[in-house]
Amino acid sequence: MRQLSKTQSLVFLVGGVLMTIGAGCSAMLWHSEIFCWVYILGSVLFVAMQVQQRYDGQNHAIRRLRKIMLLSDVFFLVAGLSMADTAYLFSRQFFSTVTYIQYVYNKWVMLLLVAAILQLYTTHRISNELEKES
Repeated sequence: MRQLSKTQSLVFLVGGVLMTIGAGCSAMLWHSEIFCWVYILGSVLFVAMQVQQRYDGQNHAIRRLRKIMLLSDVFFLVAGLSMADTAYLFSRQFFSTVTYIQYVYNKWVMLLLVAAILQLYTTHRISNELEKES
């Protein structure tokens, strides 16, 4: 697994912290119009640095786990868009009120939960596979 430089590691860490602050404050409904953008900025930084971390080996398990990790990165980004939609009600005009609340409103929490679980699983499994490999 290609290691990140110190600057990239710092950007990765800052992205994770911004994601945590943005998601936490949006969940508590504290100025969710502002903190959705904090989350989106953090997720873009986090995902950009995670994409930079490549695996060039031949282990098929690690390659599969990297693909799952990239899927969770997509979920992080879509959760940010859904969080902004919840704050600003962008897509409400396309649905009736009941349908919007049922299928769109506050669904970023579910997307974020799935992404976080996938990240935890793949991070743990990749580290175990790399230990076996070395």
